[in-house]
Amino acid sequence: MQREQLIAAAKELSREVSALEFAAPVAYTYNPLEYAWEGHEAYIRQFGAGQKDVLYLGMNPGPFGMAQTGVPFGEIAAVTLWMGITASVGSPEKTHPKRPVQGFSCPRSEVSGRRLWGLFEEMYGTAEEFFKHAYVANYCPLIWMGETGANITPTQLPKSQVEALDAACQRHLVRLIEILQPRVLIGVGGYALKQLELAAAALPAQQFTLGTILHPSPASPIANKHWPTRPKEQILQILSQAGLG
Repeated sequence: MQREQLIAAAKELSREVSALEFAAPVAYTYNPLEYAWEGHEAYIRQFGAGQKDVLYLGMNPGPFGMAQTGVPFGEIAAVTLWMGITASVGSPEKTHPKRPVQGFSCPRSEVSGRRLWGLFEEMYGTAEEFFKHAYVANYCPLIWMGETGANITPTQLPKSQVEALDAACQRHLVRLIEILQPRVLIGVGGYALKQLELAAAALPAQQFTLGTILHPSPASPIANKHWPTRPKEQILQILSQAGLG
């Protein structure tokens, strides 16, 4: 039942964001919940059962992670070897020549995903053990690129384009929390934490421990220097605050 609720929520989010239009600086928009749905559904069916103590939230897909596999932070080696997921992947309707979708055949590695899932493997051993207690999702399922193929993050979108997007993503995030019933909400980076704070405020009857960990992006000098030591310390501190240490 829970898996079906998560699947229905993801499909609804996909429908809502697919109906949105994005103007400059956006030239290309990919929605992995459409063309890589098989991988996303496999992720939910394999790991979406049971109440989760912790929800980790990322911002949006990376070009060599979820954009290829449909799995949040879905670095291919982590998805296939650690999670045991493989799936067929289609292609966006409009694809930038510098950002092809090659699915599980993509030769590039998503550093953020490799770092994040590698940290969880270090802390929990198996994927099954990690997902007994936790779940990982992205706030927004879309990935945007400019004319050159450069990645565009949600924070770089004009305000006029963000309002409808945020409304859909916040509805989905609140629904995700209602389904999973986590006690701890952890943002992977400050942007994700802000979204979790808004969602928590929309659920005043529930009590949460909120926190953030260092974002694993290779564009972050701090992450390059302190990964995985710093985020591991942050996770342990947050879990201890929540009485889960």
